Amino acid sequence: MHSDGQDDTPRHDPRPPGTRLLLAALTSGDPDARIRFADVFAGLGERAFGMLLFVATLPAFIPIPGVGGAVSGPLVMLIGLQLLAGRRAPWLPRFIADRGPHRSAMKRFEQRLAPWLTRLERLVKPRMSYLLNHRVAGMFSGLLLLLLGLLLALPIPFTNYVFGALLLLFALALLERDGALMCVAWSLGAAAVAVFGVLSGTLAAVAAEWIGRLG
Repeated sequence: MHSDGQDDTPRHDPRPPGTRLLLAALTSGDPDARIRFADVFAGLGERAFGMLLFVATLPAFIPIPGVGGAVSGPLVMLIGLQLLAGRRAPWLPRFIADRGPHRSAMKRFEQRLAPWLTRLERLVKPRMSYLLNHRVAGMFSGLLLLLLGLLLALPIPFTNYVFGALLLLFALALLERDGALMCVAWSLGAAAVAVFGVLSGTLAAVAAEWIGRLG
């Protein structure tokens, strides 16, 4: 017992702002202005890949065949390559970093996802962080994102929403530092690659085409 009356109870750092609050901060302001990709992950530290992936997935939900995947796919592949290479923070070439969605489009995306995010945030929380911090785990996430991004970029009918939803799981796991959710994302992502990629022969055909060009 201390005579100075100070409380020696251990204090824990407050939980960082959740995904909904981060999205709300991004969408506040002039609706006609663009949200630059470079500004999306500024100051987020280890959560930067999650927010960049979240925003990069937005075009996948554009209901125009061949448009959303052609934009989101390469962005997701770029994120996957950087995780596969073991980068601790994302990098974007200037011609991509200076671009981004209009704030009004991001606002509509936020409003559409708000009910689901409200439910998910009751379940999602920082846990099993060693899965997110381990180099091999990061490489595995990067590999799956690379393959999912490739599949998303290909003209496979009626799959944009499926891949988009899977990518949002990866993004949420990275943003909320939830290793348990990442395990779910890994399982579903690997299953999607097997069903839509390996079994359909899509990835094999693309790989054979690339090898043929190299030859």
